[in-house]
Amino acid sequence: MADWAALDAELALWADAGRVAGLWWRDDDATVPSPALDTLLAIRARLGLPVALAVIPARAQTSLAQRLSGEDGVTVWQHGWAHMNHAPVGAAKAELGPERPPAYVLGELARGWLALDQVFGTTGWMHALVPPHNRIAPPLAAALPQAGYVGLSAGLGPRARGARGVVNAHVDIMDWGTRRFAGEAVALGALVASLAAHRTGSADPDEPVGFLTHHLAHDDDAWRFTEAALARLAAHRAVRFSDPRTLFA
Repeated sequence: MADWAALDAELALWADAGRVAGLWWRDDDATVPSPALDTLLAIRARLGLPVALAVIPARAQTSLAQRLSGEDGVTVWQHGWAHMNHAPVGAAKAELGPERPPAYVLGELARGWLALDQVFGTTGWMHALVPPHNRIAPPLAAALPQAGYVGLSAGLGPRARGARGVVNAHVDIMDWGTRRFAGEAVALGALVASLAAHRTGSADPDEPVGFLTHHLAHDDDAWRFTEAALARLAAHRAVRFSDPRTLFA
């Protein structure tokens, strides 16, 4: 739990040390144009920040590509295949978990790749994978480079120290138990804690902090917090936002 003063204090520690906190922004579950997507894109444009948009291939429509045409600050990534849960009852949800043979799951991902090629063109999206529910079985993750993927963004927390081709999300502003905005104090607490972990070295300092949103699930409070937090971060001299296209370089 934290407040805006705690965020300002954490950023002041970065500035006093002459360091710059890396951040980046990801939004999940896009399929078609919607008023919620319009709100997301409007906030992105006002702030001038780049965003990685995780698109569900099985549901993506050409109308989404048409809506994103000309949106230079948006990079499309692959969000699994159909965003289905294959975990057994009582287990944490996962589409890309260990319950099915890796070859079968990689085949689904290949279908997703081809679906995104059809919607966005072969050069209209970046071959980075976002596992639905932020979970992926280790053998599948290890096979991604050979399957042609340039990067993986999974987990809600720091990556393994020194990991290559992985950039995780760290701050999810939603409470998925209620499917509502987690609240300002909780979201700020996660943001401050993630920044502090990267500053002190308890998390990999070379990994930027990932700010995660879900436009289709946002209420007015979530939208207000998203814009307020990103604007405050972007305006600070000790913060630099990364373009998603450079994250796996």
